[in-house]
Amino acid sequence: MKRLEGKIALITGAAQGIGLATALKFAREGATVVVCDVKQAAVDEAVKQCQAEGGTAVGFVMDVTQREMVDAVVAQVKERFGRIDVLVNNAGITQDARLQKMTLEQFDKVIDVNLRGVFHCAQAVADTMTAQGSGVILNASSVVGIYGNFGQTNYAATKFGVIGFTKTWSRELGPKGVRVNAVAPGFISTPILNTIPDKVIQEMEHRVPLRRLGQPKEIANVYAFLASDEASYINGAVIEVSGGMSV
Repeated sequence: MKRLEGKIALITGAAQGIGLATALKFAREGATVVVCDVKQAAVDEAVKQCQAEGGTAVGFVMDVTQREMVDAVVAQVKERFGRIDVLVNNAGITQDARLQKMTLEQFDKVIDVNLRGVFHCAQAVADTMTAQGSGVILNASSVVGIYGNFGQTNYAATKFGVIGFTKTWSRELGPKGVRVNAVAPGFISTPILNTIPDKVIQEMEHRVPLRRLGQPKEIANVYAFLASDEASYINGAVIEVSGGMSV
């Protein structure tokens, strides 16, 4: 039996990178995948790819910073499928600059998507999950959210904050049967790295004991495990998936 058979899983930022890899993995594992992202064409393509894997998938254009949009999507998913079993809070952006150079716009934009957006989505599904007496919320943190990183004041703050969400919600929702965990990826080969020079990429690889960047599917595999009943006693955890870069 597939490990996510029969589960309804909503994934934000699911049209590219780690989000898309997670959607495809969940589809292969038997979940009904609800693909959410900000561009219609990208959502449609991701849904098509999930279906090509033999999975059931539906798509919604959703901006996690817009609460009315989040509530509307969650309501439609609940009406259509009757339940929501998994939320993967994957959507995130970067707007890097050193402290002295960072604009208020850069700061606010990252906080809005990476922190407020995670709050919106989790709050929107929490009543449904607690009423069911079961559910899993998975939050995307980062090794930057554990150790900090040069030029990422805003991003690091959000990823630290997501860990705070995870620890708090695991205490609040755990007694009602809802598990909440976070994954903290290291350097992963995604479109976010497209603008980074090769020399910097090589330096990043050298910082990892495995001497390579991670692949999106390697994060997706961890999300799939945490979403499954195999992880039924894992709650409030932050799992670093970084090739050992913090060792």
